[in-house]
Amino acid sequence: MWHDAWLVAGKDLRLELRSRVALNQVVPFALLVLVLFAFALDPDRGLLERATPGLYWVAVLFSGLLALQRAFTVEAADGNRDALRLSGLDPSGIYLGKAMAVAVQLLVLEVLLGVGVAVLYTTTFTGWPLLLATVGVATAGIAAAGTLYGVLAAGLRVRETLLPLLLLPVLAPVLIGSTRAFEAALAGAPADGWPWVGLMAVFAVLYIVAGVLGFGPLLEES
Repeated sequence: MWHDAWLVAGKDLRLELRSRVALNQVVPFALLVLVLFAFALDPDRGLLERATPGLYWVAVLFSGLLALQRAFTVEAADGNRDALRLSGLDPSGIYLGKAMAVAVQLLVLEVLLGVGVAVLYTTTFTGWPLLLATVGVATAGIAAAGTLYGVLAAGLRVRETLLPLLLLPVLAPVLIGSTRAFEAALAGAPADGWPWVGLMAVFAVLYIVAGVLGFGPLLEES
């Protein structure tokens, strides 16, 4: 399973490196969202500082949706989904591989957005252990749930609009937990943020298990 997962993850990441779609479209979109938030709230600098954790994770979710849609759009062209289905690869390995490729893209995106927040919102990051743990478990949760719902919507004609409708409500616990954990870290009270990290870890584990068990049947039906 893990051998197949590394094969699929490597294939997806090489496709992105060659096409540069994420670099040329997703990253500029994410930074534009941060700039628009800054324009909207800059007159009230105190409100902008208080809202920075939430704005950061909203930008991550919106931009992550583009990366998730891209991960399944490449399989829709030229019968690639049928080729993947008939390849003999373990469906659980395919799921883990696609989730790992999405997670790597999200991590790169989150680092760039962190730099953007530091520059545009003049945010000083503190509580690094909590911040890094939050980024890790939140990324795993978004990638795990997004990959599962991505294959669910992949075979439908309205997948571009259906995926956000399905996924954003499901990711509400990740948005709330990551925002609260970031608030605690930036406020210098990391003890208040670790319970939220635990909640997100449970969410990520549940969706990884659901994906490993359910991705195969969903791929066959898509």
